[in-house]
Amino acid sequence: MRLTILNQFYAPDISPTAQLAASLAEHRAARGDQVTIVTGRAGYLEGLSRTREPDVETRVQVRRVWTPHLGKSSRLRRLLGYASFSVGCAVRMVRLPRQDVVIAMTTPPFLILIAVLHRLLHRRARIVLWSMDCYPDAAERFGELTPGRPVSRLLHGLNRWTFRRVESVVGLDGAMVDLLASQYADGPDRPRFEVIPNWERMASFPPGAVAPWSGYDDLDVGDRTVVLYLGNTGVGHRFDTVLDAAGRLGDEALFVFMGGGARWDDLQTAARQRRLTNLVFHPYVAKEDTPAVMAGAHVALITLDQRALGVMSPSKLHANLAAGLPVAYVGPEGSNVDEAIKQHGVGRSLREGDVDGVVSAIRDLHDDREASRRARAAFEAAYSDQAALPQLDRLLERVP
Repeated sequence: MRLTILNQFYAPDISPTAQLAASLAEHRAARGDQVTIVTGRAGYLEGLSRTREPDVETRVQVRRVWTPHLGKSSRLRRLLGYASFSVGCAVRMVRLPRQDVVIAMTTPPFLILIAVLHRLLHRRARIVLWSMDCYPDAAERFGELTPGRPVSRLLHGLNRWTFRRVESVVGLDGAMVDLLASQYADGPDRPRFEVIPNWERMASFPPGAVAPWSGYDDLDVGDRTVVLYLGNTGVGHRFDTVLDAAGRLGDEALFVFMGGGARWDDLQTAARQRRLTNLVFHPYVAKEDTPAVMAGAHVALITLDQRALGVMSPSKLHANLAAGLPVAYVGPEGSNVDEAIKQHGVGRSLREGDVDGVVSAIRDLHDDREASRRARAAFEAAYSDQAALPQLDRLLERVP
């Protein structure tokens, strides 16, 4: 099979979509596919370039288009990065010979249009949308677009036109698939929808003890419960309830926030205003260091804004489960994290405003070895590459 994957970022970049694209590409190349990646040159984080190519033995052809090193610290910077990559990606796809399958991810939004462009030029090409976020729905829910206005109507119509030219759509949870199917696929040319969760590579999280991150030596952890929030603090995440719980717990717990994102500065400001002394902030670390960071924690913290249900899915879940960390989740029911907790018993699923519940969960999960065991078992059974990649194999084999 001649397979092309489109995404703005690619390994060794630290972004989750970059790592997922590389995992799938290398897996399919090992099965004998001719795999091409069309991606950008700039990294996920501002000023951080990640352009080293995979090892030769992966047999993946990586085609990088020029993109400015603007990062994502402002909406304008993100849009300029999206636009420059989209133009370069379109040029690459026009020049590419016919592909059997093109998989378009959703960084940037509407990247699927370039996959459809390839199909218009090569009628036998087949298209798969691998949805990580839903646009314009996410932009409408968070006030960046006004529903019903001309731009919004245009983008919704563009999605409906596109979905009639797509064979399969992969969503990350049931809420996302329900939203996409109800909004854009109510006609006779409806694509096949499947829920396939994201994953982490088993090789990156081998079973057995890992030495904790050396940075904990400087944090005066003592006997406190280390609650780790690892990753993006974007517009789809809320922290009011978490901060209230941190104030209630005081010296019982140390909240370690490691990452960045649109709400990073606001989160630090809120912590200072509340005079919370049990919160620590640290920038992203290299991907290979994250198992050690998680090895020094007791509880993984994941949050999701109610408005984000169906349009976003936290990617923090899978690595936390791989490390055997029980999860304290604060967000709506029906998300991928809520589904994992209910199905596998890997922590507590709590709603925004339930401060007592968050405090109780952190206390109870501190030394819950059974929840830790179930977390690792859930990773191996459902959220590792060994569990998820066969599902994508079956999907690709069914693409007509």
